[in-house]
Amino acid sequence: MPNPVKRHSRTRRNKRRSHDFLTAVSGSVCPQCQEPKLPHRACPKCGTYKGRDVVPVEKLAS
Repeated sequence: MPNPVKRHSRTRRNKRRSHDFLTAVSGSVCPQCQEPKLPHRACPKCGTYKGRDVVPVEKLAS
């Protein structure tokens, strides 16, 4: 089995390993409509943030 001819630097090794420690973004639940949303952002479903309407949401005609 072939071995490396020259040693790789610490920087090169660490660049390769940089993606090993990424974590998934944690989600939260909207208290108004119980839909999943990203934390510290307005809910895309109902448009509320901290109990206030901040984004106008168009209602779908049924």
